[in-house]
Amino acid sequence: MKKTIITGITGQDGSYLAELLLAKGYEAHGIVRRASTFNRSRIEHIKDFDLEDHGRLILHYGDLVDMASLLAIFSEVRPDEIYNLAAQSHVQVSFETPQYTSQVDALGVLNVLEAARVLKLPAKIYQASTSELYSGDPAETPQNELTPFKPRSPYGVAKLYGFHIARIYRESYGMFISNGILFNHEGERRGESFVTRKITQGIREIALGKRDAIHLGNLDAKRDWGYAKEYVEAMYLMLQQPEPDDYIVATGVQHSVREFCEEAFKEAGVTIHWEGKGLDEKGINAEGRTLVGIDPKFYRPNEVRSLVGNSSKTQKVLRWKPKTDFKELVRIMMRHDLAGVPEEKIKALAGPGRPPRPAGAESPARTKRK
Repeated sequence: MKKTIITGITGQDGSYLAELLLAKGYEAHGIVRRASTFNRSRIEHIKDFDLEDHGRLILHYGDLVDMASLLAIFSEVRPDEIYNLAAQSHVQVSFETPQYTSQVDALGVLNVLEAARVLKLPAKIYQASTSELYSGDPAETPQNELTPFKPRSPYGVAKLYGFHIARIYRESYGMFISNGILFNHEGERRGESFVTRKITQGIREIALGKRDAIHLGNLDAKRDWGYAKEYVEAMYLMLQQPEPDDYIVATGVQHSVREFCEEAFKEAGVTIHWEGKGLDEKGINAEGRTLVGIDPKFYRPNEVRSLVGNSSKTQKVLRWKPKTDFKELVRIMMRHDLAGVPEEKIKALAGPGRPPRPAGAESPARTKRK
């Protein structure tokens, strides 16, 4: 039975990756930080995953900034593969906590690599990198593995250190380390502070009467959005290759935050109309009720306005490509977040004059993904 260590196992990507590896028969060891309250909802359903034809999940307390804990865990487990997914991963938050972001996203990577080197582990290592390494310069669109890096946030800079220190350890010590440069990847397990989930969860809360509107920042920021559950498959495939390398994982198609908003509300039966400009712009429904507003506090100090990835190398070498398109991704997230919301409350979002649901059509809150 292969053994793997996953840092960041309680996050979106970590939980999907754990599911994938357990299904393949791995003994999966997850590193979690000790806290006064548990944050393990994403792996609650697999914590006792110990079936005859599957792998085992074992959790360890540790922290990327605590070298001693990494040495102890790595020495005990002696894994075949290490997936370093742990990070302070919110770009806006990185402007507010730049030192902490650097400790985890930069020096934390160094600690993982150094622990593996000191212990002479034969493990293959995956380092989670990000499209925020790029500046979004239109002259370099779409971005590929050779596009120059120019991050615009403390998060991006810390991740740039992580990318290069992984490359340096690979080249200097002959370690098997692959960087996965993943563009935005979302899903029903996305944290609620991220804009996509903020929108889908916000629509649920509006329908339930818990809030009046969703407040966002730059509606015209464009991103390459894919489905996280598929992206972890690419992570796994990187470590099954004979040689380590760096790969972009992306859909090659970009959409704006505005488009995500429109598509999410459409799934709830609401057509959003936009009025005003700049900070006064708002999204309204058929009766003129404001459902989306702009708040300047959600603008980044240094915005990356447009990102889209070229994953042709990944598709050729790993034989991986995305299957879920933008509309289906939004649909998956909305169906999850509208589950259990009464039909009459969803109907009320549109206001008077909403066209009747086509005969035989199911409520988006009750329709299951085929």
